[in-house]
Amino acid sequence: MPQVKFVAKNFMDMVASLPAIKLDRLYENSFICEAILRSLPPLAKKYVLQLLYVDAAVSAKLLEEWVLADGISKHKVAIDRLIQLRVLTETLDRKKEATYRFNPTFRLNLQKHIVHGGVLPREPMPSNIAVRLPSLEDLDSYAIRQWECFLLHLMNSNEAEKSTNISSSMMKVFQRGLLTQKDDKEPPRLTESGFQFLLMDTNAQLWYIVREYISNSEERGVDAADLISFLLELSFHNTGEPYNLNTLTDIQRNILKDLVDLGLVKLQQGRKDSWFVPTKLATNLSISLADSTSRKQGFVVVETNFRMYAYSSSKLHCEILRLFSRVEYQLPNLIVCAITKESLYKAFQHGITAEQIVSFLQQNAHPRVAERIPSVPENVTDQIRLWESDLNRVEMTPAHLYDEFPSRDVYEAACDFAREYGGLLWENSKKMRLVVKADIFTEMKEFLRRQKQ
Repeated sequence: MPQVKFVAKNFMDMVASLPAIKLDRLYENSFICEAILRSLPPLAKKYVLQLLYVDAAVSAKLLEEWVLADGISKHKVAIDRLIQLRVLTETLDRKKEATYRFNPTFRLNLQKHIVHGGVLPREPMPSNIAVRLPSLEDLDSYAIRQWECFLLHLMNSNEAEKSTNISSSMMKVFQRGLLTQKDDKEPPRLTESGFQFLLMDTNAQLWYIVREYISNSEERGVDAADLISFLLELSFHNTGEPYNLNTLTDIQRNILKDLVDLGLVKLQQGRKDSWFVPTKLATNLSISLADSTSRKQGFVVVETNFRMYAYSSSKLHCEILRLFSRVEYQLPNLIVCAITKESLYKAFQHGITAEQIVSFLQQNAHPRVAERIPSVPENVTDQIRLWESDLNRVEMTPAHLYDEFPSRDVYEAACDFAREYGGLLWENSKKMRLVVKADIFTEMKEFLRRQKQ
């Protein structure tokens, strides 16, 4: 699925962005160390396991000897990732040769976790105490329902139910960058990023929301490292198992209330105790976005006559389809739409691209058509792209015109200089004129000044 520029690639990117002190504190939790190990590229995992019991520093040359000639690029990616996460620290000697040393906190806790196994701070409650547990199917339905209700509120849609408990201040945090409002009289409107956000899959949307939630944690008096630690720890819980609320700190309980609104956990009340039940959204938090195993089942069938049938009863699906199509009528479990030139022009004006629409239709193709190649008729995808190109026939590029050169040598030198910088747009050799991108105006000005001297 195409991802807009503001979405974090995965949880570990957020972990790597933490200050060194907070990152080292995170590694005191053995489950965080295991989550880091799981997230690493295959070659980086191999280095971690091979160096786990090596106390001395290891030279960069020695590590390069472990790799074949055609694997140098993967080697550099692996080393860079380990340094970003402070699993390895790099030092340069007087000869400027690099050596790597293992993070002692990470190494010690990962050793203990591998040898003795890890024990979560809380164990599942006995089945005879936590009764009336939802089935995994019911829990999935609950998570989807909560998540869709949250997204409808995020869109400020009239279709949103009013049963949500998310505070207005917290909702503003999530809506930052997705909605805009010129004044108090007009209702908020989706921004270009907001429209793109709605076309992404659930995993990508969840990562954006989690990133915003973490980046604004300091404003709520919650340490970002503590929040990340709890979220990663939550991903090691078993889906559908009950865990006692009394095992949580006050900060973790407050976090849990927000996670309930997002559909990551479900709260239940017994006669004596209360417990929370993690959903798949919570236990998949440490999985990379590139993991295709979490792909949801599709619901859209597109025909060659530009008619679209969405087999869904979701209000959210209907609102998303309205972004680029005309909804003609809606039955209890079927939404009938038409992809028209007017509906697509409206989508393009809001910043949605043809590739995003095509990708959305392909990713959400109904199982009956998902196995076909192509899953969306070619005449439909080609026409969507053609209608987008109609709006982009002329591309505006800021530029400067240069003429009246003192000599042909200066003119040709200027052309060569602009060409080397990738800024030459047009040249007329007879009249000694050229048009250069405004991006290199300063460099061009300095070059011509030197030519005069």
